[in-house]
Amino acid sequence: MFNKYKLLIKNFNLTYEEYKKIENEKKCYENPQSALISALTLLQKNRGWIDDNTISSVAKIFDVSISDVECLATFYSQIFRKAVGKHIIRYCDSIVCFITGYKDIENEIIRQLNIRPGQTTFDNRFTLLPVCCLGNCNKAPTIMIDDNVYNNLNFKDIKKLLEDYD
Repeated sequence: MFNKYKLLIKNFNLTYEEYKKIENEKKCYENPQSALISALTLLQKNRGWIDDNTISSVAKIFDVSISDVECLATFYSQIFRKAVGKHIIRYCDSIVCFITGYKDIENEIIRQLNIRPGQTTFDNRFTLLPVCCLGNCNKAPTIMIDDNVYNNLNFKDIKKLLEDYD
């Protein structure tokens, strides 16, 4: 049985564990294609981002077109189609965060890391991404580093905050 999976996995460019997790996720839905986002998220967690080969593999597993998977992957801002840093910094650039001073925070992050929004530091430590909302308008300005949310920030907080991430 394992040899059957080994050949299958080779064709899909996935590990056995990745393939099994995706197959298990598909069972959770009446329509297995509903698990596409879950599959992309799972693979990204293991690989850091979703490359073209991964898009192709997911399309094969779900028996959908590559363009269908590509459309889904590029629609969701949490799916990365290019390599990103070890830590993802998302900062809210909504009107509420704008009013409460996100520009000072954005400028300090840019100064500290020497990168622009959408870029990754030379050492691959951080990627900086603007997002339209982090859902913390009552605690603005807000940034998120990986899964950690930081509220009511000012630019003086940034240096110490970045030092906490290796």
